[in-house]
Amino acid sequence: MISANSSAEPTMQVYKSETCGCCQDWIEHIEAAGIPVESTNLNAMNNKKMELGVPPQLASCHTAVIDGYVIEGHVPASDILRLLREKPAVTGLTVPGMPHGSPGMETGKEDHYQVLAFDSKDESINVWSEYNQPDPSQS
Repeated sequence: MISANSSAEPTMQVYKSETCGCCQDWIEHIEAAGIPVESTNLNAMNNKKMELGVPPQLASCHTAVIDGYVIEGHVPASDILRLLREKPAVTGLTVPGMPHGSPGMETGKEDHYQVLAFDSKDESINVWSEYNQPDPSQS
C-alpha cells in the first residue's frame, strides 16, 4: 500500500545548536518551500560535520541531510529542490560561513554568495548557483 505522503518531498534532518536563531529562521524557509524538517540540537556540531564529510573550509552553522545529500549552512530551498530533481553525483551543497541576505540571514544587508556543490570522495568543489551578485556597472 502506498501512503499519501509517497509523492511528497523527503524529510530533511537538520542538526543545529540549540541557541542559534538563524538556524531556526532557515528551517522556516525550508518548511515554507514544502520540505518537511526534523531538527536535532547538538553540542558537538563539528563531529557531525566530520562524520558527514563536510570539509572544514566549507562549514557553516547548521548541517542537514536529505535524500542522502548533505546540506551545509544557509542553502536556499530552490537549490535543494533542484538538487533533489537533478540528483548529481555529489556529497551535497554548502553556503560557507553565514552571508547576509542568504535564507535565515536576512539582516537588511546583502552579501554576494555562492552555493557550492562538493564531493567528499574526490574533494571537488563547483559553483552550483550565485546570489546578490554585484552590479558590474558599479565597479
